[in-house]
Amino acid sequence: MTTDARTPVARLERLAWCDTLDAVGPDAPTLCDPWRTRDLAAHFVVRERRPDAAAGIWLPPLSRWTEHEQDRIARGDWPALVETIRTGPPWWSPARAERVDALFNTVEIVVHHEDVLRGDEAVGPRREVPERTARAVLSALRKSASLMVRRSPVGVRLVAPGHAPVVAGAEDRVVTATGEPVELLLLAMGRIRVAAVELDGSPEDVAALRAAHLGVS
Repeated sequence: MTTDARTPVARLERLAWCDTLDAVGPDAPTLCDPWRTRDLAAHFVVRERRPDAAAGIWLPPLSRWTEHEQDRIARGDWPALVETIRTGPPWWSPARAERVDALFNTVEIVVHHEDVLRGDEAVGPRREVPERTARAVLSALRKSASLMVRRSPVGVRLVAPGHAPVVAGAEDRVVTATGEPVELLLLAMGRIRVAAVELDGSPEDVAALRAAHLGVS
């Protein structure tokens, strides 16, 4: 992976994820069980390059067509599938613009990279996250944490050491989660089981947070 300080974070993370996909191969486990890496990669390609099929990701009546196309893509050539992701958004996509790519893809790619790295359900980081990525993730949490935790019966105070906290959700019952930005993102995106975070709150509230369906979908 060849990058420099001018490489946008979304691009930087895309290349890092693709390097990991190359390393682990098409049949490695992911946190999106029962999906293997080929299924997760195909999901991303459908989301980014197949608007005709991607609608089923959010609209259940269209999900069968989405699943059909995702399965077809997943059965294809693995190096070609990874290279499709590596090349970035297609020419016609608004995400070809750096700001749009940052908005729509940074969190998605970071989370899916961790889905692969922690596919064995291990708690804690498996890579050294670049500082630029950590800052971008924290910025995304400030903008979207309320959406991510909207289904939680308790509020969440996300604390990355050295940064102002992000508070989202209910105000009467709040659990404080302390950890690095990517770990906090994994919590907010429903991967609390593998997130290296310290949780501070009543036992009942912490249990409620662990059981909550978090994330944007």
